[in-house]
Amino acid sequence: MTAVPPVPRGASGVPATRTMLLWCPDWPVTAALREHALPADTPLALTERGEVLACSPAARQDGVKRGLRTREAQARSTGLVCLLHDPALDARTFEPVVTAVEAIMPGVQVIRPGMGVIRAKGPARYYGGEDEAADVLLRTLAAIGLTDARVGVADGPFAAEQAARAAGETGTEQVVVIPPGRSAWFLSAYPLEILEHPALTVLLKRLGIRSLGDFAALPASDVRNRFGLEGALAHRKASGLDHRDVRARTPPPRLDTASEFEPPLTRIDQLAFAFRVRAEEFVEALRGAGLVCTVLRMLLSTESGETSERSWRHPRWFDADDVVDRVRWQLQGTSTSDSALTSGITRVQVVPDVTEDLADHADGLWGTGTDEEVHHGLARVQGMLGHGAVLTAIIAGGRLLADRRVLIPWGDPPPGPAGARNRDRPWPGRVPGPAPATVFAAPVAAVVLDARGNPVDVDLRGLLSADPAFFGIDAERRAVHSWAGPWPIDERWWDPGGRVLNRFQLVDRDGSAWLLLLEDHAWWVEAGYD
Repeated sequence: MTAVPPVPRGASGVPATRTMLLWCPDWPVTAALREHALPADTPLALTERGEVLACSPAARQDGVKRGLRTREAQARSTGLVCLLHDPALDARTFEPVVTAVEAIMPGVQVIRPGMGVIRAKGPARYYGGEDEAADVLLRTLAAIGLTDARVGVADGPFAAEQAARAAGETGTEQVVVIPPGRSAWFLSAYPLEILEHPALTVLLKRLGIRSLGDFAALPASDVRNRFGLEGALAHRKASGLDHRDVRARTPPPRLDTASEFEPPLTRIDQLAFAFRVRAEEFVEALRGAGLVCTVLRMLLSTESGETSERSWRHPRWFDADDVVDRVRWQLQGTSTSDSALTSGITRVQVVPDVTEDLADHADGLWGTGTDEEVHHGLARVQGMLGHGAVLTAIIAGGRLLADRRVLIPWGDPPPGPAGARNRDRPWPGRVPGPAPATVFAAPVAAVVLDARGNPVDVDLRGLLSADPAFFGIDAERRAVHSWAGPWPIDERWWDPGGRVLNRFQLVDRDGSAWLLLLEDHAWWVEAGYD
């Protein structure tokens, strides 16, 4: 273990709750490597909004670091594997780690995926000391493949986190234990930035305070009067008197179900009949917890070692018949017939990915028979032809109307706020006012002329060569009653494939309104207003 020098004379303070903190460095990277079955030495970067959020040690050796743009990171590491960061994956893969820790040390509080805290008093008493308890914790994690975990023990979660981060920095030790009452000394040399209060840090530096020790030396009453509650809490952290307590989580109930078959079943009808009891137990367990499942994940294992995994979504919630149907449809989707399988099924597992309150899914006044039948039929087609065989339209973000019409598989949720086509973003250049009722699948060629019969155009400054006087889609020319525009659109100006367009709204002599595009001196009708 890392040795801790004696506390300087005069240092004192009431210690906070003795806390043992577990930290798995680069957990999002570890989760992604495990999920995608990549070697540990793969140069990997997890990106969010075009920037590197986390990267593997192999990527850091090539110069990749957090905050880089994706293209710059790929330029520094030619073999870099870039994946989108998935917070749900981080939480899901950390759950087995928490379960393993709870088997030997109950009362884990998950701070975030990859980091959890435990009250140190109980494990230290049971295993004979804090050092011994930390060793047991590391051996347990090593048994499930986590050999780079670190443990810090100190007064309060804040000091314990810094102790865990200090583990392994100066040597091969994975545990740092700060004796009781000495957390203030341990933290005294740390910079103010670890408090994660940028405004407070800037102000303290202007006052000549550079470290946590300098900050902790200030009278607590003066700090509260000058910096308020936020400053007082930060002062307690710097003094080793963390105000936060460890609140053990309540382990979620096991709601998934699984059936194993010996000998393996080779007929779909046999498997559906054998799994029905488990499906009923699955639905009843959810009802007992006051929940319903709207998205479930089904895993099928065969005797040849193959695994079929798929998520199914329901517009209301799954009952036992729905679960059995999904088992049958998933098998039929991977088989060439209704009765023959490539190999026997040895295990079926159903996991509720999304659960909701049962009270939110009560039957309507007239029931839900029609909607249920429609969904049942469309889901059946998906099971036979594939997940993308049935599509539904949604309105996404974009500047051109054709870009805003997006087709997604039936049952899939619309893209969230973080999606690249989020409709709530500004999208400069999009159509103002009410949207047109008719959008053409492909723009229709048109002609716009001035009073002399010359084509109307727009120069580089966005100025019209003349006012539109005549408009036509076919050979017929119609007088222009009124018009508005142009609204310029300069899409992806940095890309050679970018587009420069100008939009117009125009009303002809018959009162019909049109939305027009002008691109490369050519006019096109994008949509019409009814």
